[in-house]
Amino acid sequence: MSKYAKKPDYKRVKLDMPFTGITSFRKYPICTDLDELDADFAIIGVPNDMTTAWRSGARMGPRSIREQSSLYAFGSGYDHEKDIVYNNDGWKIVDCGDVSIINGDVEQSHENTEEAVRKIISKGAIPIILGGDHSVTNPVAFALESHEKVNVVQIDAHLDWLKEVSGNRFTLSNPMRRMSELDHINKMAQLGIRGVGSSQKEDFDDARAYGSTIVSPKQLRKIGIEEALKDMPDGEKYYVTLDIDGLDASIAPGAGSPSPGGFYYDEVSEILEAVAKKGDVIGFDLVEVNPLYDPSGVTSQIAARLIIDFINFIIREKQLRSAK
Repeated sequence: MSKYAKKPDYKRVKLDMPFTGITSFRKYPICTDLDELDADFAIIGVPNDMTTAWRSGARMGPRSIREQSSLYAFGSGYDHEKDIVYNNDGWKIVDCGDVSIINGDVEQSHENTEEAVRKIISKGAIPIILGGDHSVTNPVAFALESHEKVNVVQIDAHLDWLKEVSGNRFTLSNPMRRMSELDHINKMAQLGIRGVGSSQKEDFDDARAYGSTIVSPKQLRKIGIEEALKDMPDGEKYYVTLDIDGLDASIAPGAGSPSPGGFYYDEVSEILEAVAKKGDVIGFDLVEVNPLYDPSGVTSQIAARLIIDFINFIIREKQLRSAK
């Protein structure tokens, strides 16, 4: 008999492969009722791309990110480059499914999004939002008001500071301006901004007048992450909004508005790690993943990896702070 002939008892062994089972994010447990939510992190999809101006399809983003995340349901959490084991034992991470999106009704869909995120926060969980186009950050921003004073880090190719689009104030082109108008939003850093976009010079002037730090990928590579975030306060609350087009179009082609000259995976991961060290992260969204333009799935895979990285960084920093 061949030495390879020994087989496991398949009646006792669960073959939990990436292509099997229910496709929750990273195969985390599922919560179907937010009223019953009991978790440290709550992942929720917002499949809404009704304000998209060019390439629609980001409504498919949450499902695609979940599918690609199943690849990372394995592993020990050991990072050999840093010689760190990311140990999430004892931390509850659940997938809450998707917000109810009413096709053709942007206003009600935003209302539903805000209500869901408010509920997650009220339950003491950190919301992780899967977009959807960048308009979904608008209702999320309102839901953050219970935190009172929140600093925001945006990773994006575009400033997203338009006053309105055809009379609409809550589109994918203006979430950062809307955030700046809220009393509970404090400092803001906008990283990755580059090229020619919808924002005019006046929008950049307004953002700088507000106090926002605006840094392109080229500038960040020259000055470093620490310098780019130097005006952001230490030890305070942070929210991160990550548009996938903040990454270079060569590695993230499946974006609503891909742009050359962007960040690479390692750079974005290092920014997220720096933010986790900077303060208390109270929420995060990743938006604009468009699987219709991502035939290999690489954009969704990078998105899933960045979400997992950030959760690991947040938990590790909480562990280190509690050990002091």
